[in-house]
Amino acid sequence: MNNKKISPLRWVPSAYFAMGMPFVILNMVCVLMFKGLGIEDSQIALWTSVIMFPWTIKFLWSPFLEMFKTKKFFVVATQLISGIGFGLVALALHMDHFFAISIAILAVIALSGATHDIALDGLYMAELSKSDQAKYIGWQGAFYNLAKLIATGLLVYLAGIIIDHYSAAGYTAEDAALPAWTIIMLSCCAILVLLGLWHKISLPSSQPHVETGNRSAGVIMRELGAVISEFFTKKHIWLYISFIILYRLGEGFVMKIVPLFLKADVADGGLGLSEQQIGMYYGTFGAAAFVLGSLLAGYYISHIGLKKALFSLVCIFNIPFLVYTYFAWAQPSSMILIGSGIVLEYFGYGFGFVGLTLFMMQQVAPGPHQMAHYAFASGIMNLSVMMTGAVSGFLSDALGYKLFFIVVMIAVVPVFVMTKFLPFTYPDKSPDEKNG
Repeated sequence: MNNKKISPLRWVPSAYFAMGMPFVILNMVCVLMFKGLGIEDSQIALWTSVIMFPWTIKFLWSPFLEMFKTKKFFVVATQLISGIGFGLVALALHMDHFFAISIAILAVIALSGATHDIALDGLYMAELSKSDQAKYIGWQGAFYNLAKLIATGLLVYLAGIIIDHYSAAGYTAEDAALPAWTIIMLSCCAILVLLGLWHKISLPSSQPHVETGNRSAGVIMRELGAVISEFFTKKHIWLYISFIILYRLGEGFVMKIVPLFLKADVADGGLGLSEQQIGMYYGTFGAAAFVLGSLLAGYYISHIGLKKALFSLVCIFNIPFLVYTYFAWAQPSSMILIGSGIVLEYFGYGFGFVGLTLFMMQQVAPGPHQMAHYAFASGIMNLSVMMTGAVSGFLSDALGYKLFFIVVMIAVVPVFVMTKFLPFTYPDKSPDEKNG
């Protein structure tokens, strides 16, 4: 009865921060962690991409989350599971064959994190009206990606401080990295467990518990088949799938390589930055620029409507990747220049990311199975990121950083063309137009 009175600002920012943490840590922070522990670049890029597969195939179990318990139950449970998983990774780093053991645990965290995404997006769509979805999409995107900046900024910066401390005491680079990353993984554990406990009392849950009754497994599987069939027969769905894949294609290529490029020695074509410098750039002005971009984009879209805003969102999202093309060729040493470039890229990333999220919610997901269909769409989105990330290390090794970033910019051209003629299935009007 009182759930409707819970302000979205009480749970949307913290819940989407919790959503972003596992994805970002697995996808980016672990790249630097394994690099510091002596693992080869190609192996890092490959395996930290492979373990992201649950985010691609999460649609396979998304309908079952609508049949059991509540969305709130799955959100809280998966936050706790992911938190405990990071604690286990901290222990695994001290074992023989730590890389294989850590990857296995991270794969379990990925499964938990993907399930969390399904449930939280379903909760967001169920609890908020369409106008409120647009109103708070900026907060959602800002705090989802704030997790990226806290993880790749603050946590990486702290890892750098700890590494320097142990290095000054005479430890080798790899020996210094071990206690540093152990502490960081334990910190991730604490953050997610505390968020899970907070959301147990703060999340709304106006939907009753769903019981499956006496339905057999065969009946449930037929229902799943119907849900999948309905998704792939939606109007314009194949255009939408192509658009979703192309939107984040460039990001998928650069996500794994940028941290490795920033850390690589100048002689090897990189910029030679330390963990502290990378963390500082990501976690200070980069964080502020990203959050500002996300919030501005939410209000921008709610004011003029998604259809009018979409092309500009695609431009702002993809064009800033040119920063790294310039860095690869010029290899600047100016910290102000490098920091400014990262700030520009992160503002564009924050501003443009929310556009794709809202497009999937309002043009792909609507219907009787919106939670499952949104999971399908976001799974397809992550397939693009996962596949490009998996090959990015081999491609970068083969081409070198200079040519690699040029190839990335060529890869983003098709989405600019497609956006100009992309049809909308559902009416798209800003709140001002609806009230006018």
